[in-house]
Amino acid sequence: MSDVVTSPSRRWLLIIGILLIASTLRVTFTGAAPLLDSIRAEYGLTTAQTGLLTTLPLLAFGLVSPLAAGVARRIGMERSLFIAMLLICAGIAVRSLPSVALMFVGTAIIGCGIALGNVLLPGLIKRDFASQVAKFTGAYSVTMGAAAALGSALVVPIALSGFGWRGALLMLMVFPVLALLFWLPQWRAAKTTAISGSGAMHNRGIWRSALAWQVTLFLGLNSLVYYVIIGWLPAILISQGYSEAHAGSLHGLLQLATAAPGFVVPIILHRMKDQRGIAITVALMCAVSALGYWLFPSQAVLWTVIFGFGSGATMILGLTFIGLRASSAHQAAALSGMAQAVGYLLAACGPPLMGKIHDATGAWHISLLAVAIIALVMAVFGGLAGRDREINVG
Repeated sequence: MSDVVTSPSRRWLLIIGILLIASTLRVTFTGAAPLLDSIRAEYGLTTAQTGLLTTLPLLAFGLVSPLAAGVARRIGMERSLFIAMLLICAGIAVRSLPSVALMFVGTAIIGCGIALGNVLLPGLIKRDFASQVAKFTGAYSVTMGAAAALGSALVVPIALSGFGWRGALLMLMVFPVLALLFWLPQWRAAKTTAISGSGAMHNRGIWRSALAWQVTLFLGLNSLVYYVIIGWLPAILISQGYSEAHAGSLHGLLQLATAAPGFVVPIILHRMKDQRGIAITVALMCAVSALGYWLFPSQAVLWTVIFGFGSGATMILGLTFIGLRASSAHQAAALSGMAQAVGYLLAACGPPLMGKIHDATGAWHISLLAVAIIALVMAVFGGLAGRDREINVG
């Protein structure tokens, strides 16, 4: 299948728009993690209640993801992505208001916007850049990780410079606002036939495919371990004697490390007959580093780099599998919706469960051991999803 976009100027405008949308899909959510202790202290929240700030967007991802392909069928992918950016802007504004209830409501709204973007970007890439799925998936993953790292590194200094945690979180609106400005031309040139009515057939059939479930659980279990670590790493490090600023810096390093595989994985994938070996290897990196945080906390920088690279590479592989294993843009959107719905509902259980375990035991080692075991299971599904096959559903 050849690439759809032919005009060089339109192509570059589309690529910049995709990358700017990608920049909003993590930072507006994970940027809150370095500030969780400040938020918890101000509102007197328990660890489990604070974990809800990580869980709510994940629940929104899980609930909204299956609906995204249907929205795109009705109004087009471009307009759906524009609405996603508007939702993220609205959520950031509501989250920054001085009310604990509105903070949770705003967080959920942000989750709905991110869910639309997460599901539709792989389908858009399959449609417009069908021959370069791995390359463009890598590029938007790098952008996502780099923006998240920038946000994590800046929120604590901004909060400490007089703006407080609310001002720091409000600052994150710069990412979706930029994306909205650059996506306006795509709104005007929207292809409302982006995903046609035949997508409904793919939506139903995809849930009966074993390969679709293997891709889904590989991506989904990675979401589970990633969001446990991304949500609780600053608290884990602070409990091990690190300062809030140092923990925030390592949180930023984690996000940079998740971006790094975007430069490497697409190049490696082109030289591979299938992806079994790399899928198993990167999943094992997550398992080893989770144990490392527990057993050798003084080497947190090393474990942060290893976990970030492993989880980032797993995400890129999982998203690339959506394009490689699907036989059409319709099917890619349906598989993306399935993988992200199941994955994020799994992930939503992680942060509050690990928070409750911490509250019950007063330590993080059981949670870290659980992350390592889940990563081993993820390696099994990576080996299955990495086989060179296409989903075939009637």
